[in-house]
Amino acid sequence: MTAFAPRTVPFQAPPRFDATYLAWNTVASFDDYADAQRAVDTLSDDGFPVEHLDIVGSDLRLVERVTGRLTKGRAAGAGALSGLWFGLFIGLVLGIFSEGPWAGLLLVGAAIGAVWGAVFGYLGHAATRGTRDFASARTLTAARYDIVARNGYADAARSGLDTGGLRTAV
Repeated sequence: MTAFAPRTVPFQAPPRFDATYLAWNTVASFDDYADAQRAVDTLSDDGFPVEHLDIVGSDLRLVERVTGRLTKGRAAGAGALSGLWFGLFIGLVLGIFSEGPWAGLLLVGAAIGAVWGAVFGYLGHAATRGTRDFASARTLTAARYDIVARNGYADAARSGLDTGGLRTAV
């Protein structure tokens, strides 16, 4: 029996296996995902069976960071760049199944992809009719990250985090 095995007392009622008991035994809470990840990594380094743990983000927020103004020209440029990469990929795939030099297929694929990407980027932005003239990046963040233990490993995980000084009061 390892140091992190759940403790059982003889002649006691069998352990609960209902969904609530198995899924939501909060071991520790952290404000930052990196801290929660560090705590699980510490348990892993100490030999804890981490396959019984989850990191659960709570109070989720969608953050959309505006990165700049989006014009039809910028949309066409972004489409051309995306199309260029797709055209290179198609040229490479066709080159695998052809005999002879690949350079021509790669160049033609890149050129056709860039032209069509620019056309679709321009038309796609023009179709919004000015209702979204900005570029942005979206991120999903959580206000709190809980480490949750399943299958009766909550007490052992708490003990392991207490030993490492990583557990906050839950």
